[in-house]
Amino acid sequence: MASANTSWSEENFSCSICLDVFSSPVTTPCGHNFCRTCITKFWDEQVKYKCPVCNELFNTRPDLRVNILFSEMVDRFGTSLRVKEQPCVEPAEVPCDVCTGTQLKAVKSCLVCLTSYCQTHLEPHHRVAGLKKHRLVEPMDRLDDRMCKKHDRLLELFCQTEQVCVCQFCTETDHKSHPVVPLKEEYEVKTAQLGKIEAEVKQLIQERQNNIQEIKDTVKRSKADADREIADGVQVLTALMRCIEKCQDDLNQMVKEKLKSTEKQAEDLIKGLEQEIEDLTNRSSEVKQLSHTKDHLHFLQAFRSLKDPPPTRDWTTVEVRPPSYVGTLRRSLDQLEETLNMEMKKLPDDELKRVQQYEVDVTLDPDTAHTWLTLSEDGKQVHDGGVEKKLPDNPKRFTC
Repeated sequence: MASANTSWSEENFSCSICLDVFSSPVTTPCGHNFCRTCITKFWDEQVKYKCPVCNELFNTRPDLRVNILFSEMVDRFGTSLRVKEQPCVEPAEVPCDVCTGTQLKAVKSCLVCLTSYCQTHLEPHHRVAGLKKHRLVEPMDRLDDRMCKKHDRLLELFCQTEQVCVCQFCTETDHKSHPVVPLKEEYEVKTAQLGKIEAEVKQLIQERQNNIQEIKDTVKRSKADADREIADGVQVLTALMRCIEKCQDDLNQMVKEKLKSTEKQAEDLIKGLEQEIEDLTNRSSEVKQLSHTKDHLHFLQAFRSLKDPPPTRDWTTVEVRPPSYVGTLRRSLDQLEETLNMEMKKLPDDELKRVQQYEVDVTLDPDTAHTWLTLSEDGKQVHDGGVEKKLPDNPKRFTC
């Protein structure tokens, strides 16, 4: 049998009385088709029985027959038309669980089948007697999650005691003495609370954002303080290093001048001694030479000049004393201390306290303290005691 022409339009399957797609189409003796309800009602209101299309008169009321082939074509066209008219599912909508390929929007969900249906696939629930007894509700997604696991019934109530969703059977068993309300009522209550929770969360977020900003501001201030501290420290320590270098130069120059003076004195004494040695050596040669002469006259005349020794110095009391460097380093340290005190007076009070505390820490540390440094009785200042102390584990690296 040839298939129906799928290119036919809706007009080919429309009743000429109601102008809608045929419903239970029947055929008159003249060959025209009408909805059974439409043609029956039309003839009930007429005195004579005629065809609404061709006006052919019938002597008696015709016996309406069903055109099986045409009825099947109408059913197919109606199904195709209903599918085309149904909208496809949108992201926020519930899809039909039966559709394959393009999913249509579900119009009902069955709580017995636990399935959502579009208009087309819902049709058996309106036609089949057994399916008509199923409970249909508005479309729901995740139907399995909406059913009570214990009683396999819809979760449509809320237990206020245990704060859980329950079914009707739960209120007769485990939650029998608990107050329950419909989900919608509890939803409205929780929705109102949700606004408060949202406000509280926003408040907590704002507080933490403020904390973050405070931390960032603290870091920013700390960086500025650090930069300023470094700049002040560089300025003071640079001046102190210049002072130390000057003290070192002065100390070196003073020591070298004393050494040079001692070396000059020793050099002059050595020259005098060498000169006397030379004179005495010459006299010794003359004496030796005269001892070998046999000329009595010459011997006696020359002996007179050799009798008196050349002038010499009494060297028993002459000595070269090494220069004394006692107090030289102390004077340099005193000068350094004076300069350091002058620089410390330029510092703010809080900065001065930090420097003094640093001095105290250094003094109390046996691995870094100088053996001459002493702590004041109030424990706030450090002084140069001038007396070397023995410190535990002292590496001697600061000893002058």
